[in-house]
Amino acid sequence: MYQADAFADRIFQGNPAAVLITEDWLPEEVMQAVANENNLAETAFARPNGTGWDLRWFTPVHEAEFCGHATLATAHVLAEAYNVSGDMAFATRVGEIRVSQHDGAYRLDLPCFPPQPLDVELTRTLKHSVSPRPVACFRNFENLFVDLADEAAVRSFVPDLFKIAAFDPLGVVVTARGSGHDFVSRYFAPAAGIPEDPVTGSIHATLVPYWAEKLGKTHLSAFQCSQRGGHLLCELAGDRVLISGRAKTFMKAEIYLPK
Repeated sequence: MYQADAFADRIFQGNPAAVLITEDWLPEEVMQAVANENNLAETAFARPNGTGWDLRWFTPVHEAEFCGHATLATAHVLAEAYNVSGDMAFATRVGEIRVSQHDGAYRLDLPCFPPQPLDVELTRTLKHSVSPRPVACFRNFENLFVDLADEAAVRSFVPDLFKIAAFDPLGVVVTARGSGHDFVSRYFAPAAGIPEDPVTGSIHATLVPYWAEKLGKTHLSAFQCSQRGGHLLCELAGDRVLISGRAKTFMKAEIYLPK
């Protein structure tokens, strides 16, 4: 098992993910137990499928529908530890994710999930739980999004994790236009065992089309201003979102599973 920091130029930055490359899936309860034991935002499992890789992600609590940073970490482990060169294709729950390598960085080619409107009741609850005067509220299939007034509001936001957990299975993203970047964000999914995720690729599949429309540009610089923080270079390319970042290997481990 490897652990790599994704969206990072050096270790102790970005978002750590565990990665296991296997010939076939372990029993599902074992994969979930490994993820719970790791207690990281995501543990990724990949197996060869003949043309690329099948890829699954697990939080400490359940299997995830979509994860960007653990995909980047998986591509990094395949390149660095398994000498896989060239482009990689991953079959996932949200369709194919392609990863290409460029000068030590990785570009994720993700499906685009444009922002969807909220119903009145959910908007009211979100305002009560997150911000009484948001600029905008919207959602995708797995998260709620709140556009706050400015970057300072995002950085100073103090989440009520109990209230946010009540939105389960949805997580909550707060975002705003940035000062040194086009936009900033933070992400909270306490019901999934992730109080605050350091750097999240998947939420940008919705943030990028949202901010591309607001700012009138398709190439965007994003910063997730968690304690560890992470910079993402993003591009809206039709029905795909391209995100570039680096990764660093922190640990290689031998694990012992029950017989």
